[in-house]
Amino acid sequence: MTTNFLKELGIEGTNPGAYDGRWIDGSGPLLESRNPATGEVIARVRQAGRPEYDRVVAASHEAFLRWRAVPAPKRGEIVRRMGDAIRHKKDPLGRLISLEMGKILQEGWGEVQEAIDMADFAVGQSRMLYGLSMHSERPGHAMREQWHPLGTVGVITAFNFPMAVWAWNSMLAYICGNPCVWKPSGHTPLCAIGLTNVVRPVLEAEGFGALAGLLIGPSSQVGQPMLEDARVPLVSFTGSTAVGRTVAAQVAQR
Repeated sequence: MTTNFLKELGIEGTNPGAYDGRWIDGSGPLLESRNPATGEVIARVRQAGRPEYDRVVAASHEAFLRWRAVPAPKRGEIVRRMGDAIRHKKDPLGRLISLEMGKILQEGWGEVQEAIDMADFAVGQSRMLYGLSMHSERPGHAMREQWHPLGTVGVITAFNFPMAVWAWNSMLAYICGNPCVWKPSGHTPLCAIGLTNVVRPVLEAEGFGALAGLLIGPSSQVGQPMLEDARVPLVSFTGSTAVGRTVAAQVAQR
């Protein structure tokens, strides 16, 4: 089986497990990604630990302070270019999903198309961030509402949709002025690395690489701190109902 597409996506034999605008070698244990059909090791990842978690979230917050000041249509233009970058790499990204997650190739390509479609949708939405205008009881006055960016969005995704769920969350978060920190499933770390490698040149060219924060690591070192961290005011979790209830309760307890 040829895996030349891995090199096309910047995936090496051993890969760093954190990204904050630059790739960071993790301080955690080495993670092996295996082909679910054969058990063969595809590549390895140096997982992030707590030091990398703090570094990525800090970089995300710094990027947020600048990103929120960028006009929403301009944010949408950058998201459009991210979508174009994904479109250009649709074939190798789909092959990576098939190799690491186990979907048939057509389903892998279909999932990448979902990410592309989400970017296209978000571009239009960037010019539709409306607020209500309202009458006031005071003569000669009116009221209006305006939605403001929230801050870093934590995105915790499952193995079965290793790219699409990130796009569902991040593309809309970006146009609303929010960066994302992604914790992917430990079963599909290479999908996260490959997709990050595709979109990061667009963001880095604008000085906003940290918008696409990535943390591949154990839940105790990456996931749990995210749930407890007030610097991450919104957490999107995809997984089982039981774990989702626990996640919701922990975030609400802040």
